[in-house]
Amino acid sequence: MMDTLLMPFQFPFMQNAFWVALLLAPPTAILSCFLVLKGWSLMGDAISHAVLPGVVIAYIINIPLVIGAFCAGMVCALATGYLKDNSRVKQDTVMGVVFSGMFGFGMVLYTKVDTNVHLDHILFGNMLGIGPDDLWTAGTVGVLVTLLLLVKWKDLLLHAFDPAQARAIGLPVRLLHYGLLAVLSVTIVATLTAVGLILAVGLLISPGAIAFLITRKFSVMMMTAVAVTLAAMTGGVYASFWLDSAPAPTIILVLTGLFLLAFAFRQIRNRQVSTRPQVAKA
Repeated sequence: MMDTLLMPFQFPFMQNAFWVALLLAPPTAILSCFLVLKGWSLMGDAISHAVLPGVVIAYIINIPLVIGAFCAGMVCALATGYLKDNSRVKQDTVMGVVFSGMFGFGMVLYTKVDTNVHLDHILFGNMLGIGPDDLWTAGTVGVLVTLLLLVKWKDLLLHAFDPAQARAIGLPVRLLHYGLLAVLSVTIVATLTAVGLILAVGLLISPGAIAFLITRKFSVMMMTAVAVTLAAMTGGVYASFWLDSAPAPTIILVLTGLFLLAFAFRQIRNRQVSTRPQVAKA
């Protein structure tokens, strides 16, 4: 019985999938907390789609794909900020126009270039094809992003809730703003091989949303998000072995199920509080 339960851990490709899940869970979970609080969920979606032309161009000029993806992500973020500040169009509309345009440009480039790069792996990831280089990339980015967010979390939290107050006490608001965008782009690059462009947004939204429903303290919210993401990623990879499904979509389904459970938990708690008898004051 025990041998059967441990069977997924006996295969090298499954071991690499578990390792990359452990490496990517902390940075994506912590970052998702800030994205949820700042209302930047659509920004994560936009950048995750917009990196496609950077990946294709990087392949054409023979440079590492992660460099092209990062540059494209930053172009998307900067273009969105510039258009929002210099037009009457709202930010969500601008993001929709920019990321759909860049994603379409990437698709056109891909169809015109003779390449061995499998588009399915770029879009949906390939956790079972993770190699040593991918593990090093995920590990390096994961450690750096996690440390940076943990060191600056109080400044980023104030910037998320009250940018005017952050500016008044002397915090570098623009640096925090674009720094968080850069961290978001780097994190999406790290998740590129594992879960792909389309599913990366699930890792950057669901953990923070789940933790937000469960707790009201931000430090606890970050720890909860990390724990939820670790459980969902390792559990999703393990379940995919027995279900004969792709790990990345399975992980997203687990996160969706956990979100529904957290939502139900919050609804029950709210109902209990609303029906609790109030003590009349003299």
